[in-house]
Amino acid sequence: MDHIRAVPDGAPSPGAPSGAVPADTSAAELAELLQRSSRGDEAAFAQVYDATSSRAYGLALRVVRNPAQAEEVVQEAYLDAWRSSSRYEPSRGSALGWLLTIVHRKAVDRVRSAEAATQRDAVYHRETQQVEHDQTAESAHASLEAQRVRGAVATLTAVQREAVELAFFGGYTHTEVATMLDVPVGTAKTRIRDGLIRLRDAMGVGS
Repeated sequence: MDHIRAVPDGAPSPGAPSGAVPADTSAAELAELLQRSSRGDEAAFAQVYDATSSRAYGLALRVVRNPAQAEEVVQEAYLDAWRSSSRYEPSRGSALGWLLTIVHRKAVDRVRSAEAATQRDAVYHRETQQVEHDQTAESAHASLEAQRVRGAVATLTAVQREAVELAFFGGYTHTEVATMLDVPVGTAKTRIRDGLIRLRDAMGVGS
């Protein structure tokens, strides 16, 4: 049985076969139909479904408290019942009780799954918020460091600041800095070296 139609709250299933068993089918009749189902009789199982699905849906709805979820639970439960109908033993209880036990188990599983998903979302949200908090802290720290650097650069002489900015903030080589400033390479190197020493002292960085 590849598909079982969903039954809305308390309503008879649409398209039920003309020989469908009424909802007040006796326990003995249900047991006999379920035993026929275990031998592959799809028509018998359809009658079981038509006679019990409203009760099954009501139970599922009370547990999961969501109509769409309850319909899915009922379909899963009846598919499970169809596949395992050979394990039903009349001596151990009624067919309806056996079916509703499957429905209840499926409904509880669905609730637990939903709760687990909610907990996972909550954990993910907390972890994500923590990452964002860390990023904010890092950004603030970087901003403070940038202020320190700008303050230290302000202590340089004009020629030192010019050479250091070209070499380290502009990414130019000593030779390129010398060419751009129109000074000998040695002079450019001296200005850069002296500027770095002054920066180190201003920022309190050890040599």
